[in-house]
Amino acid sequence: MKYVVSLCLALCVQPAFAEPVVVFAAASLKEPIDALAARVGDVVVSYAGSGTLARQIQQEAPADVVLLANAEWIAALPQVADVMDFASNALVLIGPVGAADLTLADLPTALGDGRLAMGYTTAVPAGVYGRQALENLDLWDAVKDRLAEVDSVRAALTLVVRGEVPFGVVYATDAQATDAVQIVARFDPTDHDPIRYVGGLVSDDPKARAFWDALRGQVGQDLLADFGYLPVNE
Repeated sequence: MKYVVSLCLALCVQPAFAEPVVVFAAASLKEPIDALAARVGDVVVSYAGSGTLARQIQQEAPADVVLLANAEWIAALPQVADVMDFASNALVLIGPVGAADLTLADLPTALGDGRLAMGYTTAVPAGVYGRQALENLDLWDAVKDRLAEVDSVRAALTLVVRGEVPFGVVYATDAQATDAVQIVARFDPTDHDPIRYVGGLVSDDPKARAFWDALRGQVGQDLLADFGYLPVNE
């Protein structure tokens, strides 16, 4: 009888030790993080805009690892430990397949009656970087009232894929993630703040540490490079 009771207690306790690592990741990281999660195993990933994820963590959402596309959002999360940059990216202008290359100065004219898809320019990192670039190119005033602002850079990509807008500002890796769009112009990286993917640990789960170490190690860095991400500080 004691054996049966002990066995039942063990079975009841076991699931508590089998919880997967929960990773909150910026939407633009989907391909490499999905690939790394498959290699590491026992990982569940929630994707959204960096600002959305940061606010969820501020409200004590149960994340173990957080990976965002902007250092300022990480800085707003004092509960995140072992904070470090792990990748970079490039900012591009995309249009539908077959669209002609575009000089950025001609963007306001090329938009016609259409809108420019961007992440929210005060919250989504790609939108923040995009606004900085457009301001530095003296194009912001010409397009600011013609934006289709959305809650993640992947949502901006989707608007172009669906043909709902003629152009979008996304990361180069977003453009690489689908055959339905093409890059029509590239922003000079000196026209916006450095694009920084920054992450850290929200919990002290050893499995979370293993995932974070794998991302920063050779396996994770090779996967990021395979999907077109740039090394830190490039």
